[in-house]
Amino acid sequence: MYNIVIYLYLLGVAIASRFSDKVRKMWRGEREAFGVLRDKVEPSARYVWFHAASLGEFEQGRPLMEELRRRHPELKILLTFFSPSGYEVRKNYEGADIVCYLPLDTIGNARRFLRLVRPEMAFFIKYEFWYNYLHILKRRGVPVYSVSSIFREGQVFFRWYGRQYGRVLKCFTHFYVQNEQSRDLLASIGLTNVTITGDTRFDRVLQIKESAAPVAEAVARLFDSGAKVFVAGSSWPPDEEIFIRYFNEHPDWKLIIAPHVIGEDHLQQIEKLLKGRKVARYTTLSTASGQEAAEGVSALIVDCFGLLSSIYQYATVAYVGGGFGVGIHNVLEAAVWGVPVLFGPNNERFMEAQQLKASGGGFDLRNYEDFAGLMSRFADGDFLRAAGAKAGSYVKGKAGATRQILSDVGL
Repeated sequence: MYNIVIYLYLLGVAIASRFSDKVRKMWRGEREAFGVLRDKVEPSARYVWFHAASLGEFEQGRPLMEELRRRHPELKILLTFFSPSGYEVRKNYEGADIVCYLPLDTIGNARRFLRLVRPEMAFFIKYEFWYNYLHILKRRGVPVYSVSSIFREGQVFFRWYGRQYGRVLKCFTHFYVQNEQSRDLLASIGLTNVTITGDTRFDRVLQIKESAAPVAEAVARLFDSGAKVFVAGSSWPPDEEIFIRYFNEHPDWKLIIAPHVIGEDHLQQIEKLLKGRKVARYTTLSTASGQEAAEGVSALIVDCFGLLSSIYQYATVAYVGGGFGVGIHNVLEAAVWGVPVLFGPNNERFMEAQQLKASGGGFDLRNYEDFAGLMSRFADGDFLRAAGAKAGSYVKGKAGATRQILSDVGL
C-alpha cells in the first residue's frame, strides 16, 4: 500500500510541476540527484548521511554536522533535502561535502541511492520516516538515528490503522527525542531504544549568538543612543496591525520589523501603517550611499532574508510572528539574546513557546489590549530585566543535545 501511494504521489508531483515553480524545482532536483552523486561521491571516502525535510530541520541538524566536522574531519558529510525551501537556501552550505535532493522513496531509488553513497551511518532529523530507505538501511546494517524528534498521540504510528506503517520505526537504531511524551508514546508500541536529549536548535541559536556581528554599521548606528527597541521577527499583517498601532502612540520606542513575507505590496502596507515616523528599509541603509539616510530613522524594515537571528541582538523586547495564523515561528532565536519574547495565541503545539512562557521569559497575547498591557508592564525596568534574564537562562539550560548525541553514537 505504501509503495502504491508513493507512485501516485510521484504522478501528482509530475503533473503539479507543470503549474508550480516550487514543485518544478523539487521534481527536477530529485531527478538530477543521482547525477550529482555520481559526480561527487568519492568511492574510497567514508560518508555520514544527514537528511532534513526543509530549512527548519536543517537548522536542527546543523550543530551536529559542524560538531562532527570538528571532531572527525576525515569523515565526509552528505546532506539531503526533500523541500526546495531547504535546498534552494542551503545548496551551497560549506559544512557538507555534498548537498542534493533526496530522490523519492521508491524501492528502486532507495537501492540506487544507497549503492552510490554507502553511508556508514545516517541521521534523520525530526519528522523524516521514509519507509523504503529505512528498511534497506536496516538490512544493510547501517546505524540510523532519529534526532530532535517529537511524537504526538495523533500521529499515524499510534493509531490502529497505522500499525503496519509504524513498523518503519523499528528500523531506527536509536531515537533522540525532545520530551518525555515522545519517549512514552514510543514505549507504548514497544520501542525503548530512546533517549531524551532535547532539541539541537538550542545549540544552534547559541552558536548564532556567539558568532553574531553587527548586522551593518549604518543600521547599528541607529541604536547607539540607548533608545528602547522593539524587534518584530517573521511578522504577518495580523501581528503588524496590533504592534504598529501601539507604537504609533509611543514614539519613544524604535522599531525593527522583519516580515515573514518580503514582497513590495506587503512592505508598502507596513510603511502606510507606520504613521508619523521616518521609515527606512535595510537594503537602503546598508549601502554606502544610504548611510546619511539613517539620520532620524525610528522604524526599520528588514527587506531581505538571512538577518533575523542577528537582528534580535538589538531588541529590548522581541515579538515573534505567526501566532495569529498557522502557528508561531522560532522563538529561540529571540530568547537567546536575553530579552522578553511576545507572540500570538496559536502557540499550544509549540513546546519551546510553552516552556518559555512557564519560565517567565515568554508572553502570549490575543488582541491589542493584551499587547498594550504587556508593554505597560515592561515600563518597569526590574520586570523587563528579570523577564529577559529568564528567557536567556531558559535557552542556556536546554543546550547540550549535540554533544550528547554524537558522544552516544561513538563520534
